[in-house]
Amino acid sequence: MKKLTMRLMIATASLVVAAGAASAQIRTTMTAQIPFEFRAGNRVMEPGTYRVENLNSQTSGPVFRLLNVNSGGSAILTVRALVDPQKGWTEESLKLVFACTSGSCALAQLWNGPASQAYKFYGPKLGKDETAYLREIPMQRGKGE
Repeated sequence: MKKLTMRLMIATASLVVAAGAASAQIRTTMTAQIPFEFRAGNRVMEPGTYRVENLNSQTSGPVFRLLNVNSGGSAILTVRALVDPQKGWTEESLKLVFACTSGSCALAQLWNGPASQAYKFYGPKLGKDETAYLREIPMQRGKGE
């Protein structure tokens, strides 16, 4: 009986440690101050302070949530493609990249540090005569919840 109890306690402790590690890995939170209206996925987001969370879906790949801290509006974003990180990146290199045209901006990429992949998101297609320019917004690491 003692051996069974001990094994159950060890198994439970292992699960708790694994769950804690997974939780820390899944919840990477960053913040950004975005001063303009933009599209994120199929949603139009207003200017404000945003919390960006990597929900890290184990089944379908990386998933991010953008949450407007002021209004509570949010969007869930799935990744279209991974991009190799740029050399020489530092902690200050965290950023959101927006593809902007004369009329609007759409979240196009998220760069979250030197040891990680960067992510491209689905966005609206440009018209035949439309050109886009890139606009970068820096992010800061925050604590996961």
